[in-house]
Amino acid sequence: MKEKLIDLFEYTFHFNSEMIRVIGENIEKVDEKTISLINHILNAQQIWNSRILGEKTFEVWQINPFEMLEEINQYNFEKSIEIINNFNLDQKINYQNSKGTNFENTVFEMLFQAINHSTYHRGQINSLLKQNGIDPILTDYIFYKR
Repeated sequence: MKEKLIDLFEYTFHFNSEMIRVIGENIEKVDEKTISLINHILNAQQIWNSRILGEKTFEVWQINPFEMLEEINQYNFEKSIEIINNFNLDQKINYQNSKGTNFENTVFEMLFQAINHSTYHRGQINSLLKQNGIDPILTDYIFYKR
Protein backbone atom coordinates (compact mmCIF):
# COMPACT_ATOMS: atom_id res chain seq x y z
CA MET A 1 0.00 0.00 0.00
CA LYS A 2 2.82 2.42 0.80
CA GLU A 3 4.35 1.95 -2.66
CA LYS A 4 0.98 2.73 -4.28
CA LEU A 5 0.58 5.90 -2.21
CA ILE A 6 4.09 7.02 -3.13
CA ASP A 7 3.20 6.49 -6.80
CA LEU A 8 0.06 8.61 -6.39
CA PHE A 9 2.03 11.40 -4.73
CA GLU A 10 4.60 11.27 -7.53
CA TYR A 11 1.69 11.69 -9.97
CA THR A 12 0.28 14.55 -7.89
CA PHE A 13 3.66 16.27 -7.67
CA HIS A 14 4.25 15.90 -11.42
CA PHE A 15 0.96 17.45 -12.48
CA ASN A 16 1.07 20.17 -9.82
CA SER A 17 4.46 21.09 -11.32
CA GLU A 18 3.03 21.04 -14.83
CA MET A 19 0.15 23.28 -13.77
CA ILE A 20 2.55 25.74 -12.14
CA ARG A 21 4.66 25.75 -15.32
CA VAL A 22 1.73 26.35 -17.68
CA ILE A 23 0.25 29.05 -15.45
CA GLY A 24 3.66 30.75 -15.22
CA GLU A 25 4.15 30.63 -18.99
CA ASN A 26 0.72 32.24 -19.47
CA ILE A 27 0.54 34.43 -16.39
CA GLU A 28 -0.78 37.42 -18.39
CA LYS A 29 -3.78 35.33 -19.57
CA VAL A 30 -4.80 33.54 -16.37
CA ASP A 31 -7.45 34.89 -14.04
CA GLU A 32 -7.47 35.29 -10.26
CA LYS A 33 -9.51 32.09 -9.81
CA THR A 34 -6.75 30.05 -11.49
CA ILE A 35 -4.13 31.56 -9.19
CA SER A 36 -6.38 30.97 -6.20
CA LEU A 37 -6.96 27.31 -7.12
CA ILE A 38 -3.30 26.41 -7.69
CA ASN A 39 -2.50 27.95 -4.32
CA HIS A 40 -5.43 26.13 -2.72
CA ILE A 41 -4.19 22.77 -4.04
CA LEU A 42 -0.76 23.32 -2.50
CA ASN A 43 -2.15 24.80 0.72
CA ALA A 44 -4.49 21.84 1.22
CA GLN A 45 -1.72 19.26 0.84
CA GLN A 46 0.39 21.23 3.29
CA ILE A 47 -2.55 21.37 5.71
CA TRP A 48 -3.20 17.61 5.56
CA ASN A 49 0.51 16.86 6.05
CA SER A 50 0.66 19.28 8.97
CA ARG A 51 -2.40 17.78 10.64
CA ILE A 52 -0.71 14.39 10.58
CA LEU A 53 2.60 15.79 11.79
CA GLY A 54 1.07 18.15 14.36
CA GLU A 55 2.69 21.21 12.75
CA LYS A 56 1.49 24.72 11.97
CA THR A 57 -0.62 24.91 8.83
CA PHE A 58 -1.18 27.31 5.97
CA GLU A 59 -4.52 29.03 5.54
CA VAL A 60 -6.82 27.19 3.15
CA TRP A 61 -7.09 30.04 0.63
CA GLN A 62 -3.87 31.97 1.26
CA ILE A 63 -2.12 33.29 -1.84
CA ASN A 64 1.59 32.51 -1.85
CA PRO A 65 4.14 34.36 -4.00
CA PHE A 66 3.98 32.67 -7.41
CA GLU A 67 7.75 32.18 -7.49
CA MET A 68 7.43 30.06 -4.31
CA LEU A 69 4.85 27.60 -5.64
CA GLU A 70 7.30 25.06 -7.06
CA GLU A 71 9.26 25.08 -3.80
CA ILE A 72 6.03 24.58 -1.81
CA ASN A 73 5.06 21.72 -4.13
CA GLN A 74 8.46 20.06 -3.61
CA TYR A 75 8.26 20.50 0.17
CA ASN A 76 4.73 19.06 0.24
CA PHE A 77 5.85 16.06 -1.80
CA GLU A 78 8.80 15.37 0.49
CA LYS A 79 6.63 15.68 3.62
CA SER A 80 3.98 13.35 2.20
CA ILE A 81 6.63 10.73 1.40
CA GLU A 82 8.11 11.16 4.87
CA ILE A 83 4.68 10.50 6.38
CA ILE A 84 4.13 7.41 4.22
CA ASN A 85 7.51 6.01 5.23
CA ASN A 86 7.26 6.80 8.95
CA PHE A 87 3.60 6.39 9.93
CA ASN A 88 1.27 3.45 10.23
CA LEU A 89 -1.34 4.20 7.56
CA ASP A 90 -4.09 2.85 9.84
CA GLN A 91 -3.12 5.19 12.70
CA LYS A 92 -5.94 7.51 13.67
CA ILE A 93 -5.19 11.22 13.95
CA ASN A 94 -7.30 13.75 15.82
CA TYR A 95 -7.34 17.20 14.23
CA GLN A 96 -9.43 20.31 13.76
CA ASN A 97 -10.67 21.53 10.41
CA SER A 98 -10.35 25.16 9.37
CA LYS A 99 -13.57 25.98 11.26
CA GLY A 100 -12.29 24.46 14.49
CA THR A 101 -14.43 21.31 14.41
CA ASN A 102 -12.75 18.18 15.77
CA PHE A 103 -12.41 15.09 13.56
CA GLU A 104 -10.54 11.79 13.52
CA ASN A 105 -9.31 9.99 10.41
CA THR A 106 -6.61 7.50 9.56
CA VAL A 107 -3.33 8.62 8.04
CA PHE A 108 -4.31 6.83 4.83
CA GLU A 109 -7.64 8.66 4.62
CA MET A 110 -5.97 12.00 5.16
CA LEU A 111 -3.27 11.35 2.56
CA PHE A 112 -5.78 10.07 0.03
CA GLN A 113 -7.89 13.17 0.60
CA ALA A 114 -4.89 15.34 -0.34
CA ILE A 115 -4.41 13.37 -3.59
CA ASN A 116 -8.08 13.31 -4.54
CA HIS A 117 -8.57 16.98 -3.68
CA SER A 118 -5.70 18.07 -5.92
CA THR A 119 -7.01 16.00 -8.83
CA TYR A 120 -10.43 17.63 -8.53
CA HIS A 121 -9.05 21.16 -8.52
CA ARG A 122 -6.59 20.52 -11.37
CA GLY A 123 -9.66 19.68 -13.43
CA GLN A 124 -11.16 23.04 -12.50
CA ILE A 125 -7.92 24.78 -13.45
CA ASN A 126 -7.92 23.02 -16.82
CA SER A 127 -11.42 24.37 -17.49
CA LEU A 128 -10.28 27.88 -16.60
CA LEU A 129 -7.18 27.58 -18.77
CA LYS A 130 -9.32 26.55 -21.74
CA GLN A 131 -11.73 29.46 -21.13
CA ASN A 132 -8.73 31.81 -21.22
CA GLY A 133 -7.39 30.41 -24.51
CA ILE A 134 -4.67 28.26 -22.96
CA ASP A 135 -4.30 24.60 -23.91
CA PRO A 136 -5.25 22.44 -20.91
CA ILE A 137 -2.96 19.67 -19.69
CA LEU A 138 -3.96 16.01 -19.95
CA THR A 139 -3.71 15.11 -16.27
CA ASP A 140 -5.41 11.71 -16.22
CA TYR A 141 -3.51 9.18 -14.14
CA ILE A 142 -3.55 6.63 -16.97
CA PHE A 143 -1.79 9.10 -19.31
CA TYR A 144 0.83 9.63 -16.62
CA LYS A 145 1.42 5.88 -16.35
CA ARG A 146 1.65 5.38 -20.13
